Amino acid sequence: MIQGHLTGQDKRSSHANAPSNAPGIAGLGRIVFIALLFCGRAFAGPSNYTYNYDFWNEQAASPDAYRVGAYLLGSALGTDNFRDPQGLFIRDNRIYVCDSGNNRIVLIGVNVNGEYELKAVISSALINGEESPFNYPMDLFETGDGEIYITDTNNQRILRFDRDWNYLSSILKPDDQSIDAASEFLPTKIIVDFAGRIFVQARNVNKGLMEFDKQGTFTGYMGANRVQVNILDYAWKFVSTQAQRARMDLFIPTEYNNLCLDRDGFIYVTNSSGQADPIRRLNAMGQDILIRNGYEDPEGDLVYGNAGGIAGRSKFIDAAALENDSYACLDRVRGRIFMYDFQGNLLYAFGGVGNRQGYFLQPVALEKMDYSLFVLDSRTCALTRFDLTGYGAAINAALDEYQAGRYESSAEEWEQVLKMNGNYDLAYIGIGRAALRQGDYRKAMKYYRLKRYSEGYGKAFQLYRKQWMEENLWKILLAFGVLLIGPPLVKGVFKIRKEIMEA
Repeated sequence: MIQGHLTGQDKRSSHANAPSNAPGIAGLGRIVFIALLFCGRAFAGPSNYTYNYDFWNEQAASPDAYRVGAYLLGSALGTDNFRDPQGLFIRDNRIYVCDSGNNRIVLIGVNVNGEYELKAVISSALINGEESPFNYPMDLFETGDGEIYITDTNNQRILRFDRDWNYLSSILKPDDQSIDAASEFLPTKIIVDFAGRIFVQARNVNKGLMEFDKQGTFTGYMGANRVQVNILDYAWKFVSTQAQRARMDLFIPTEYNNLCLDRDGFIYVTNSSGQADPIRRLNAMGQDILIRNGYEDPEGDLVYGNAGGIAGRSKFIDAAALENDSYACLDRVRGRIFMYDFQGNLLYAFGGVGNRQGYFLQPVALEKMDYSLFVLDSRTCALTRFDLTGYGAAINAALDEYQAGRYESSAEEWEQVLKMNGNYDLAYIGIGRAALRQGDYRKAMKYYRLKRYSEGYGKAFQLYRKQWMEENLWKILLAFGVLLIGPPLVKGVFKIRKEIMEA
């Protein structure tokens, strides 16, 4: 059942994962990488344009927060090259690639030296003594106790295995009145939460995520997208004839395209329709609880052109939630990664479309290992690893310290960020936020004012005004008392003096 077991320890460094004579490598991007590696070039220099947006929604260049750390091809691992890979999952030091075009799952291990080793290639399930091959598997999820779920898309099933790849059960098309009997069951993406509930995104399903219990029984839908209706379209539809209404677009929710689970059990979902929130964070009730307190909502590029055959707004194809509650979103339009903090502020963006390191042709999946990011490209059939730079690590340290309640230390970390990038708005806001928590409202107002953060400034001013009133209330009362009592007292003194003089 398992073909291509452990191939022996790979002596290649994690920074040189593709040999120069790798067979069957197609695409200019991979040729460039092989040439660089053959010449002994290291992934040490700046690899991509990193930027943020300022208050005026203009791009502001910044130091690299991530740089390319490795570039993985199937041939470098001792197996055939990937073909049209669609899914990626990482648990601890195990990397699962859904090599959809080759109808297989490739398991890659990372040893203590950071080197990549081929652990297994799985292309079928042994069901009732018979081998059942995969047919375009698109996603995989491994639970905390080692159970593995695979969306075997073109076989219209979800397969469940134990940690040793022994087949346990299947989930087939539910027999439910809410599901069209004539439609196919095409599961594409899957996660399993801490309670064992299974959430599936299926093709052509716009009612939200399909939810199954531990036994694989369908229990309903969860977290459908909100329908956004144009008032003019609605008014025109109201006065149209029945035949005209039949030819109009229906006001129906858009379907998700990917999902991931964060450390607290909440579900990040993305959609690329352009008609709804591109990313949402769902609780157990399917309600969106994503915080959007930044200058703009998390939606990718704020300003974009239509050059080079690339047009339109960003469209998120996947997301990855990090341990400090920040999250990364992968844009399939321009091949960029957008990183947001827990308040919805854009920390930085990097990447692009092209044939060079750190760029992509058709990115399809994003995952994280600790604070490293992995991006799967279905056209170059390669897996790229991005590692934090000192600048990115300083930003993460500032966020970590703030969430831990160490506000003074958080401000110190933001000061270090400012030394590396004096134009970084969030560093000023971060220092103001830390000062606000410490009760230094004047300092908070100063830093908020520098970056025109009106919401934070208003809150700091309100608290400063309250603090000032509490500290100076006695002075106000004293002054009021003097104004109230002073004139009658002076008048009485002058009256007495006059009477004495006249006497």
